[in-house]
Amino acid sequence: MPTEVILPKVDMDMATGQISRWFAEEGARVKKGDVLFEIETDKAAMEIDAPASGTLRNVTGKERVDIPVGEPVAWIYADDEVYAPISPQVGMSAKPAEGGAVPPTSHSFAPPSALPGISPTGGEIGQSQGERATPLARRLAREAGLKIAEIQGSGPRGRVVRADVEAAVTAKGTATPAKPAAEIAAGAPSAPAPAPKPMSDDQVLKLFAEGSYELVPHDNMRKTIARRLVEAKSTIPHFYLTLDCELDALLALRTQLNAAAPMRKTDKGEVPAYKLSVNDMVIKAMAMALMAVPDANASWTENAMVKHKHADVGVAVSIPGGLITPIIRHADEKTLSVISSEMKDLASRARSRKLKPEEYQGGTTAVSNLGMFGIKDFAAVINPPHATILAVGAGEERAVVKKGEIKIATVMSVTLSTDHRAVDGALGAELLGAFKRMIENPMGMLV
Repeated sequence: MPTEVILPKVDMDMATGQISRWFAEEGARVKKGDVLFEIETDKAAMEIDAPASGTLRNVTGKERVDIPVGEPVAWIYADDEVYAPISPQVGMSAKPAEGGAVPPTSHSFAPPSALPGISPTGGEIGQSQGERATPLARRLAREAGLKIAEIQGSGPRGRVVRADVEAAVTAKGTATPAKPAAEIAAGAPSAPAPAPKPMSDDQVLKLFAEGSYELVPHDNMRKTIARRLVEAKSTIPHFYLTLDCELDALLALRTQLNAAAPMRKTDKGEVPAYKLSVNDMVIKAMAMALMAVPDANASWTENAMVKHKHADVGVAVSIPGGLITPIIRHADEKTLSVISSEMKDLASRARSRKLKPEEYQGGTTAVSNLGMFGIKDFAAVINPPHATILAVGAGEERAVVKKGEIKIATVMSVTLSTDHRAVDGALGAELLGAFKRMIENPMGMLV
């Protein structure tokens, strides 16, 4: 039977993806393992291999079009299989063409009625085909007094997801059900007021003269960045701590370490084995500070505090159209030269969108450095599931007072953003103090 080629889920947050380009055309002969197409997510571009050998047929997945995860984009026919054409349906399950049939997939080993927990119509038992929904969507719909069957789903194969329920609530003006009088009398908190709605596109455009602007559609990366930032600022209680770190000792040590770097042979001749940056040393200092203050090396969940055993430091990297945060795993255990080498490799592949999902998902904290742009100080937005993020400003010469005398020192301002649910004020101050000690006494990073 023909093998179904689906759009795979290559990112934890991925609901849809785009095929940036096909490497094989309709009717082409392919071998298992050949690269079929490149899928573009909000963070990376990944090559997808052919799951079987044969002839590529019924290519319904179009380039640069949003396609739900799990949607079939083509089929591969073996030599002894009869080709059955279908009508292309972008973003929908394929339907038979006139007189044709949908080719069976490689997963169709038994009729739906023979599979446990599946009804003959293909839905879950106790759920009609028109009521496919995620558990979260069902709960939100129930709390808002809505019926899942009446909500149009935008997920894979029409599944109702959280965004669909929220849109239905907004469209109908449905408020969270009021609490019973007994709960109110008992002092139960009242339902939160509905969140304010942002201005619509039409409302924004009406503020500007027609012809005075150009509309540039958002790509997947910009949409995801916007969604995650709104989610982070809306659901995480941020608070901020700022202090200054003197860099003179660190800069002197960095110069000594770079001068002592051994030479290695390359195609371009002999080059130093490593070249440390201030950012490399900031990463190491932050990792060691987290290990010195382990209660701050945590992530918040509703049921428990996640205490991490290692410091995995994400580092914000600017790429065309957005931002991505590759992670230095176990940064507390790695030498500065290893951190420097890994960071250069991750940043290079991030800019060409060649990172694997496991290289930018997770982590226990993050560092965002705008010092190279001359920014003195700023506050960064926490990236869930992290409980902290360190914003690093530029190192600059400033007048400082030492023992009653004014002297010149190279000073860097840093601001720690923390999730107040996981890291209280005193704990955040302890963490930032440990970071300052590492930066101002950098020899401790070498032992």
